[in-house]
Amino acid sequence: MEHEIKVAPGFRLWVEESGDPGGPPLLLVMGAGASGLTWPDSMMEALGRHHRLVRYDHRDVGRSTWAFDDNPYALTDLAADAVKILDALAIDRTHVVGMSMGGMLTQLLLLDHPDRLATATLIGTTPMDGGPVEAPGIDPALLAIWETIAEPRDRDAELDWRVRHWRILNGGELPFDPEEFRRREERIIAHAGRHDNPAAHARAGQEGLARAAELEAVTTPVLVIDSPADPIVGTAYARHLGTLLGNARLVTVPGLGHALSEAVGPQLAEVILKHTTTHNP
Repeated sequence: MEHEIKVAPGFRLWVEESGDPGGPPLLLVMGAGASGLTWPDSMMEALGRHHRLVRYDHRDVGRSTWAFDDNPYALTDLAADAVKILDALAIDRTHVVGMSMGGMLTQLLLLDHPDRLATATLIGTTPMDGGPVEAPGIDPALLAIWETIAEPRDRDAELDWRVRHWRILNGGELPFDPEEFRRREERIIAHAGRHDNPAAHARAGQEGLARAAELEAVTTPVLVIDSPADPIVGTAYARHLGTLLGNARLVTVPGLGHALSEAVGPQLAEVILKHTTTHNP
């Protein structure tokens, strides 16, 4: 079931419910610039056998409103959007899975709305203090391709760029199927009705994020998934995030990078379900 939910003046979000309508709710929060369709179908299918799933497109992504240039916002506003989705769907308490920037938003939910979260799962997520000083830097190949993220491209060139980007994000351990990611991005472009990338989330305000010291007081059960081949945030970040949180458990998915393939989807779902089924709302 699809919804269009108003979260702020000038912004409406595309939201989709699937899975078991009678199961415990699970909100999926994707990363920067990524549509809710980025979650692997294999993962959605496995999670949906146990949960009422809710996924959505952030502002300036997919089928949601694109208006950053006229109506700029902060990343904290994106966290507030998640709460407004829960309110609109009459969900009092939910499990939350956050990927990348979505994990940062989930950290904000843990701090500001702990009563709404049964559990949290964080994948490929930067800690609120930026991470450990001794952690490896971001892959230079990734930094280089990010410099071209907002350059104008036709649809085919944009698809090529996105597949190259996913190949780097995948890391060097798990197999990478370029045709799988091309098909997914073709579906996302069709879903959005456009192929450009304004990089709105990279330009969004970052005020209100320096709250790492508060994470120690979190009592909500948190699962931190370590993605050891992640070219952005690898094992050092996951371990550091686990030490910051007051009630965290760390699980490693061998070979996982920053790209979620269909092949790794069932394994991720299994790890997440072990966490959520232990702590049902």
